[in-house]
Amino acid sequence: MSRSASVARTHSPIAPILLAAAGALVTAAIAVTASRGLVQTPVAVAFGLFIAVGELVRITLPGEREAAPIGAAGALAYALLPTVGTDPALHSALQVVAVTAVGMTAGLLPHALAGRAPMIDYPARRVLTIGFAALLFRPIYLGDHPAFLDHGVALTGFIVFVAVVTALTDALLAAAVRTSRVGSPLGATFVNEIHALAGISSAIGATGVLIAVATGVMGLWAIPILSIPLLLAQFSFRRYSAIRSTYLQTIRALSRVTEVGGYTEAGHAERVARLAGAVGRELGMNDAELLDLEYAALMHDIGQLSLTDPIPGGATVVLSGPEQRRIAELGAEVIRQAKVLDSVAYIVERQSDAFRRRAGQPDPSLPLASRIIRTVNAYDDLASGLTDPAGHARALERLRLSAVSELDPRVVESLSRILDRRAAFV
Repeated sequence: MSRSASVARTHSPIAPILLAAAGALVTAAIAVTASRGLVQTPVAVAFGLFIAVGELVRITLPGEREAAPIGAAGALAYALLPTVGTDPALHSALQVVAVTAVGMTAGLLPHALAGRAPMIDYPARRVLTIGFAALLFRPIYLGDHPAFLDHGVALTGFIVFVAVVTALTDALLAAAVRTSRVGSPLGATFVNEIHALAGISSAIGATGVLIAVATGVMGLWAIPILSIPLLLAQFSFRRYSAIRSTYLQTIRALSRVTEVGGYTEAGHAERVARLAGAVGRELGMNDAELLDLEYAALMHDIGQLSLTDPIPGGATVVLSGPEQRRIAELGAEVIRQAKVLDSVAYIVERQSDAFRRRAGQPDPSLPLASRIIRTVNAYDDLASGLTDPAGHARALERLRLSAVSELDPRVVESLSRILDRRAAFV
């Protein structure tokens, strides 16, 4: 796991709140279910086992997003279950929460024992969103529901509606957690979560709805049979994540060429990439933009390989504008040889451009990623080797002075806030 991911796992003010809310809901659900006894025990056990198996084969999606598609679909299906064969499903919303919690615990326990415990917001969000779906559907279905819900099409439509609202609720909770970690705008983060989870969430929702509706015809056989497509999709997501991780590791290895050749200090590219990513998240960049930013930050100094004599310490901040621009253009040309990283090459090419043009107005064509890399790179060049807080403060003050024309003031202030937050946890 990267250091940035570790920081994200550690400091999330809202995650303990979600955990406390989920814990209170689970406690109440188990207490009530235990006092009343399980309703339709074979059905509850079947769905509980399915959820547990789903948690055993959970995956990690890009952006450090943990997911258990099979388990999530099973829990959603149990919450929205109208009938089992010819019999109505009579379990309550609290029993849904209790079965989901027990199944999740059983499935996550082996991971925890192996040292792969999930982030604390992951099980909390799952319990809260499934509880929300069950509270929306089960009281209406089991109570004096409107007559139109007795018709199959209307009932299916209501089930789909609840599944969609549940997915949006989960995305909102995920956005709230991510916002509390990195200080990004909630609205932009919510939209990013929807885009990031659209594929897997739609597959989970569709499978959950299909199982819930088909169980009335197929009985409990609907659970394993209808989960096969989602299982195949999960393997595809796992393969995609593995390929993306390998690709990123390759670029990280290539970024060290300048360090090995003595052109930049050890760890410079990683530090710039880590800080640039934090700034990008705070400024509301989406996952695709953040990935391009990380690639560009890792390779932003690749153009220095064209220099006959290395710059002392690799600090391009001391060079003149034309020299910085030449290095950026040469680096971009190297990256373009990959044929698939044109957007990254453009970011690297523009990293040396001033934020304001000669007329004193911001350059609208200058990518935010380029502005971030220029600012963070300058900070790392200026603060490299400094251990006292005063030295870091002086480096930031120099950046603020440069923000009059060269740097984006919004990026400089975002970097300052991130450094202040990190200093508070040291």
